[in-house]
Amino acid sequence: MHLSEFFRNGRFVITCEITPPKGVNTDEFLNTVDVVKDHVDAINIGDNQRAVMRAAALVICHLLKEKNLEPVMELTARDRNRIAIQSDLLGASMVGIENVLLVSGYPPAVGDHVQAKPVYDLDSVSMVTAAKALTKGQDITGHSLDGSPDLCIGVAANPGLKPTEPHLERLRRKIAEGAQFIQTQTVYDLEVLERFMEAVGGFKVPVMVGHTMLRSSSMASFMNSNLPGVSVPDKLIKELEGLPKQKITETSLQLSIDLLKRMKPLCQGIHFMAAGWEQHIPAVVEAVAGKKPPRS
Repeated sequence: MHLSEFFRNGRFVITCEITPPKGVNTDEFLNTVDVVKDHVDAINIGDNQRAVMRAAALVICHLLKEKNLEPVMELTARDRNRIAIQSDLLGASMVGIENVLLVSGYPPAVGDHVQAKPVYDLDSVSMVTAAKALTKGQDITGHSLDGSPDLCIGVAANPGLKPTEPHLERLRRKIAEGAQFIQTQTVYDLEVLERFMEAVGGFKVPVMVGHTMLRSSSMASFMNSNLPGVSVPDKLIKELEGLPKQKITETSLQLSIDLLKRMKPLCQGIHFMAAGWEQHIPAVVEAVAGKKPPRS
């Protein structure tokens, strides 16, 4: 089911990113899926996230569809030229994968195959152009298709990235080309989200705010130093400093709940990047969004 249908029906949409296995054993992956499946509307499957080689997102999404779960297939420009991007989108549609998130992708230098050659034949804007063309029955060069894919096209955004205007301009272009929803990088500062939502208010596209639960004060400091656009306020870091191990989890989850409750009125959904804390998503979701109705 298209995420856009949930949004149109007034649903506050919850998604969660789960990392595909690095290998062919899916047991741990599927166990993680079982933990969150009744508390989210869809599961994002990364496409070799942070340039680390893993099992193909398209295949993992197909496994989810076989379990009657809704995937969001991420697709990067880093690893494919325009032929492969369009081909994968068509193939995904054939097996019922309709929700896609189109991103540029981290460069290979940050991953585990630093010698890999990046492609970037299309950028994130022209990826949306290509995907939208497919839904209208043509490839990016104008050739007709024998049957069109039914895609719900999503894009990423980073509310804290500076300078702000170039980022917003690219986002405007993606929306103009046909993007239907936005998932953001993790945001910990309410004012950052408020400014972003005010800036994109005219886009009339639903925004899902990204969230990562803080496992420690050192994790928060690492994110501040290494993730562009992400800023964990000092007051949150101080809440976690010096706590005994058994107290950190309880405090972190309460920080997430309090923050997301304040952010909920500003956005149309939450996108969790759990970073190994998927087991805590059900409790946070129920506290923030209320108990979800049975899956239709």
